[in-house]
Amino acid sequence: METNKFASARAQSMPNSVFAVMDDAKAEAADKGLEIIDLSLGSSDLNPPKEAIEELKKAVADKSTYGYCLHSCTRAFRQEAAAWYERKFDTKINPKKEVLPLIGSQEGLANLLLATTDPNDTILIPDPGYPAYFGAVVVAGLKVEYMPLLQENGFLPEFDKIDSKIAKKAKLMIISYPNNPTAAVADNKFMQTAVSFCHDNNILLVHDFPYVDMVFGNYKAPSILSQKGGLEIGIELFSSSKSFHMGGFRMAWAIGNSDAIAALKQIKSAIDFNQYLGIQKAVIAAMKSPQEKTIADAHVYQDRRDLLVDMLNDSLWQIEKPKASMYIWAKLPKGLNNSVDFAVNLAKTTGVSLAPGRGFGQRGEGYVRFALVREPEVLKRAVDKINEFLD
Repeated sequence: METNKFASARAQSMPNSVFAVMDDAKAEAADKGLEIIDLSLGSSDLNPPKEAIEELKKAVADKSTYGYCLHSCTRAFRQEAAAWYERKFDTKINPKKEVLPLIGSQEGLANLLLATTDPNDTILIPDPGYPAYFGAVVVAGLKVEYMPLLQENGFLPEFDKIDSKIAKKAKLMIISYPNNPTAAVADNKFMQTAVSFCHDNNILLVHDFPYVDMVFGNYKAPSILSQKGGLEIGIELFSSSKSFHMGGFRMAWAIGNSDAIAALKQIKSAIDFNQYLGIQKAVIAAMKSPQEKTIADAHVYQDRRDLLVDMLNDSLWQIEKPKASMYIWAKLPKGLNNSVDFAVNLAKTTGVSLAPGRGFGQRGEGYVRFALVREPEVLKRAVDKINEFLD
């Protein structure tokens, strides 16, 4: 590997991404003229609420939205985010002290770690987990203790198996349910257990919560902040990317403990001026839009889930249908165990791109993640190509 004389030790220690390898595999398939069916990225293909697009159009023509947006400029957004949360979870939120806009939840998490930890502090993170967690930890210079997410435990961490000395040292814990990549879900009992564990050990509990609205059937995703003591030790990260299909707009928000929010605000004030006011207005409109669209959009993903899982299970796979998220977390068929080799060769040979489980951590090995981001007829073609590849 060519050395970079200007790269810091921090930059050089950033984890390598297997998704760059997957990108090369997709490019090779495209050069062969193959149809690319990309199910590796969780980028929604559905439309944002029409109210959000109309609000953005109006804002673009309003020159009062063109300037820098300091904290006071985010007041309307913070108020609506608090109201949106209260409608969902019947828990009162202070928009002045307990809400902060983010330029995407990845940015928010990275800055939150800088705001609430010091180098060499200990952090508890899930394995497998969202790859952005690993990079944010490196930037903050933290010591990592992994919480295994195992299929036999429903991909939930077992807090009673965390060494008491590690628990007392830990400054922060990250959880995320509905989960990426495993699509696992949690109930209120689990969330209360997580809150109580972190309360007892003086740990800031960060719940990465972008899939709050992407739920199926009668399942409702619980919040840590509505649990007893949740606001005392918790903070949740929400995103317009999944609830409203506005990933490219880069608008998210943090809700939670006022001290953690204040620290995050302090760090962000030295780094950015907040998102464009027009985008804030668009997301406000999305949060106010009829809940019927959000429910209908979740049904779209539920139908895709049913189709994909049923077709895969008719061949060599054994997959349970998840209750939420936009993913299928699938154990590789018998005889296969290297997720990167499988995904790379599949993409090069067929043009179908999946996310290899190893990209989500050591315990992701042996799995691949399907993103439900294409129409049913495309998903059918993808499964046919996968079956041909396996044959």
